[in-house]
Amino acid sequence: MLTLTSPVDTWLHPVGAGWKLFALCVFTFALFAMDGPLALGLALAFVVALHVPCGAVFLRTAARMLWPLWPFVGIVLIWHLWIAAPAAGATVVLRLVTAVGAANLVTMTTRLTDMIAVIEWLARPLGRAGLSPRLIALAIALVIRFIPVLSVRALQLSEAWRARSPRRARWPLLVPVTLAALDDAEHVAEALRARGGAG
Repeated sequence: MLTLTSPVDTWLHPVGAGWKLFALCVFTFALFAMDGPLALGLALAFVVALHVPCGAVFLRTAARMLWPLWPFVGIVLIWHLWIAAPAAGATVVLRLVTAVGAANLVTMTTRLTDMIAVIEWLARPLGRAGLSPRLIALAIALVIRFIPVLSVRALQLSEAWRARSPRRARWPLLVPVTLAALDDAEHVAEALRARGGAG
């Protein structure tokens, strides 16, 4: 749970975490400046091209991390087809998949400790206000790590629900997903305490 870094060593692993996070920010801003399926399709192709040299195992892992997005993709596409705006729907979907794919690429090739170090450096001015840059960095890094993990956990619970009931899983999943998140948080807290805490 403490790390989603890919065990497969890739060409992106030696690149500094600060440079990767900076490139991710610039790329994400550029995505929202783009308009139309063609430009965003090229951006998605660029992200896929960055994955390819990392190998087949890395590609399969990255694809699994994107899988929880497909229900949202389906809803967006169906809605935009319903309102007769397929180009707008394709734009939203391409922007979403490309942004998450790029973020996953950074997450999978960056160690948690390196990410914490960068965020802690950025949060250093907040120390003058009495806030701990270390704790802020740890909280942000853990949120980044938890999002894909909780998405996969929610997908697993949804699949388990469908295997047992013909009804669509909606609100009934809220409680088990919340309990799973609290359970994962407790395991992370125990692991942090065993490693000497956040200090």
